[in-house]
Amino acid sequence: MQESSTKPYLIRALHEWCTDNGYTPYLVVTVDENTVVPLAHVHDGQITLNISHLATNRLTLGNEYIEFESRFNGAVEHLFIPVGAVSAVYARETGAGMGFEVVASQPYPGGGDPPEPPTPATLPDDDPDTPRPSHLKVVK
Repeated sequence: MQESSTKPYLIRALHEWCTDNGYTPYLVVTVDENTVVPLAHVHDGQITLNISHLATNRLTLGNEYIEFESRFNGAVEHLFIPVGAVSAVYARETGAGMGFEVVASQPYPGGGDPPEPPTPATLPDDDPDTPRPSHLKVVK
């Protein structure tokens, strides 16, 4: 039996350490064909992501993949990151953390692209074309 990698365990531990100490955990990812991130925010083949509980929704720090939702320019994006593509985890405030070797990542196990996250059902009153009364009040 092949021994599992320590990398996902260390990522989870550093995420927890940052959270417990009031720091903001950041993840540095080397983007490849199996990484689903907003490409507009990729610089020099890498992206740095805030993975704090306040910045993410449905964060899953798995052994093979990291998945979560986050906002970029006001739009919710579903991110899918193979653990092999993670090159560092660190605390934004102190820079304390750990770097990792980037290894070739595997495609999503179900074949093709990762599944789309469930979208909340919209109510009939949620029509974006329907004008809504303003919540602002004139103060003199």
